[in-house]
Amino acid sequence: MKNITWLASYPKSGSTWFRFFLTNLQQDSDKPADINRLEKTPIASSRSVFDDITGIASADLTHGEIDNLRPDVYRFLSEEAEETRFLKIHDAYTYVEGGKPLVPPEVTRGVIYFIRSPLDVAVSFANHSGIGIDESIERMNDESFCFCDAIGKLDVQLRQRLLSWSGHVRSWIQAPKLDVHVIRYEDMKQKPVETFTCAVRFAGLEHPPGKIQKALRYSDFKEMQRQEREKGFIEKSPDCGSFFYKGEVGAWRSRLNKKQVQTIINAHQKVMTQFGYLNDNDEPVF
Repeated sequence: MKNITWLASYPKSGSTWFRFFLTNLQQDSDKPADINRLEKTPIASSRSVFDDITGIASADLTHGEIDNLRPDVYRFLSEEAEETRFLKIHDAYTYVEGGKPLVPPEVTRGVIYFIRSPLDVAVSFANHSGIGIDESIERMNDESFCFCDAIGKLDVQLRQRLLSWSGHVRSWIQAPKLDVHVIRYEDMKQKPVETFTCAVRFAGLEHPPGKIQKALRYSDFKEMQRQEREKGFIEKSPDCGSFFYKGEVGAWRSRLNKKQVQTIINAHQKVMTQFGYLNDNDEPVF
């Protein structure tokens, strides 16, 4: 059954914002949804979901053993779903033992891939991880980088292989047998109605324009910030100051020095150009 729609992205690229919008759209309430109740769009790397479905304590397994079981977890979720199921995922599109994809194509309806300028991702990812910007850039340029793989610490999420920023993008947009719809974060900000409407239609959801616009109003970035200030956000890592940091386009201009900017461009020039983040002179567009 092809009934899973993946909300895939490198961290800090807009997928949580979209999940909040999707929750508001589906609830169609007279007030904004609760940012701490996004149950219909869980993250694919949830340790508790893995443990519950497999009946195995993931803490007793190696990262590789867990990876080998994850495709079966998603097949189970697909079999149990009565309608389209949305799963957030930060893993790159990778393969497990035997050359099998981590994300099974046979249960995948489609992929909404969120992409954001790596210049802004570097700043937001640094805040999210509680690290300096230089370290954030180093991680984004590392083809072997993994999320939640600390030794001697049990994260609430399973290990996620991110690869480099460019490697992550390429892994998904070039994934065989998958229907991928790419959304730029900058378009989510600058032309939200058009961008979110296209995503809703791609996902096969039928909602009139008025409900989409209402859900967008209830999903305003300031609303997410307000809720986080008042009651916290359960998905925020302990190292993160605030999950909903700034959400601005071009915030990097006041945070990155020339060397940092050039390091990012040198590492990701090809993909940045492909998605309109650099002009013909290799200068940032946003």
